[in-house]
Amino acid sequence: MAMATEPTGILADFAAGLRLDAIPAEVRKSCKILILDALACALAGHQGEETGQLTAMAASLGRSTESSVFGGAPMTLAGATMLNGYLITAVTMCDVHRATLTHITPEVVPPAFAVAERDGASGADLLVAIAAGLEVTTRIGLGLDYPVFRKKGWHGPGVIGPFGSAAATGRLRGFDGETMARAFGLAGSQSAGTFAAWGTPTVKWHQCRAALSGLMAALLAEQDFIATKEFLTAPDGGLYNTYADGGLPELATGDLGQRWELQQIALRLWPSATALQEVLTALFNAVETNPVPFEAIESVRLGVSQTPFNMHGGFSTYKAKFEALLSAHYVAAVFLRDRALTLAQFEPACYDDAALRAFAANQVTVAHDASLKGGQCVVEILTKSGEKLSARCDFPLGAPENPVSSQQIEDKLRTYAGSVLPAANADRVIDMVNDLENLSSVPDLIALLRRS
Repeated sequence: MAMATEPTGILADFAAGLRLDAIPAEVRKSCKILILDALACALAGHQGEETGQLTAMAASLGRSTESSVFGGAPMTLAGATMLNGYLITAVTMCDVHRATLTHITPEVVPPAFAVAERDGASGADLLVAIAAGLEVTTRIGLGLDYPVFRKKGWHGPGVIGPFGSAAATGRLRGFDGETMARAFGLAGSQSAGTFAAWGTPTVKWHQCRAALSGLMAALLAEQDFIATKEFLTAPDGGLYNTYADGGLPELATGDLGQRWELQQIALRLWPSATALQEVLTALFNAVETNPVPFEAIESVRLGVSQTPFNMHGGFSTYKAKFEALLSAHYVAAVFLRDRALTLAQFEPACYDDAALRAFAANQVTVAHDASLKGGQCVVEILTKSGEKLSARCDFPLGAPENPVSSQQIEDKLRTYAGSVLPAANADRVIDMVNDLENLSSVPDLIALLRRS
């Protein structure tokens, strides 16, 4: 078979042909950390406000129970894929590929686990499939020329996520490059999701719908369904021409297999929006060496760039959990009061505290600072005695430039596993994922993730 020469085919050949020995040790480690983080987020996701609604919808897709839900009751293959995708993103603390502001694991991990469980795949098979899915998603995202893509109103997960889901599924099913390319054509035909949904839980629906879209694309391609094999650069309706005025397709394939874009996926220790991670890091830096009491704070000023200001500066008052998760005012107030930010800070007993609401509305100012770029943040805290504390964050904790440790992610999983899994299971899951190459049966791992 001739080697592909255009981006869709090149990426399809890469995903279909990827082998474990072609993935460097440090890239495998990155994948394992991303898997553990996704599982931690999914277990925490059972506390999401809309999780019950998504569970009911996913259950309505069918009555069989062949596929496991992370921390929940089994469902159909489609239902489990969709619900697991939602669980990972439900409480707003999953990963993000910062170059495209796209959550990646909610689209890739659920279909990979579901198909690996169904087919009795090995841990090595699962690891390679997830690596292929993560890399394809981020690479296609790079090619979209994100500023142009974003200016048109598109939201990354629902647009590029189906490709990563299809890549992971197709790799587990043993696709050749031609079949994988058709799977990408079918995935791209389902690419959708815009920022009109911002401020509502629908932005999280984009992720789980993309997971299911890619799964369906791969399973249909496996039936020899005819689809375009040049979706990304097709002149009429191709992803890059339609969504990004031609895009930057060379970025999708440059140094493919040599430089791993999946290692640029950032993680979050704090359950809050992506662009608020710099705010939290700056606040952490400001009070780490000078822990001023909350009662002594007169005012807080957060300087942020235009995009974070637009997305998070308008929630000085917030209605409930979802808006609190998006509110720069609230996360600053509660972090300074509690010196912590977990899901406990997003329960009504906390965010409905009258004094905290008043502080967020009246003593926290969020301002656009034209000198700041990307997610940069500057924090100034003025005390009632006239002292001024300040800090700056260029890279949030969890970004590739300021990485979290494996231990921090393992602790995150332990923290949120407690309410849905037997106590011993979290440690066994961590051990299995960290040695995924040598796991003989993925169903053995997934059995530990089911609610007892």
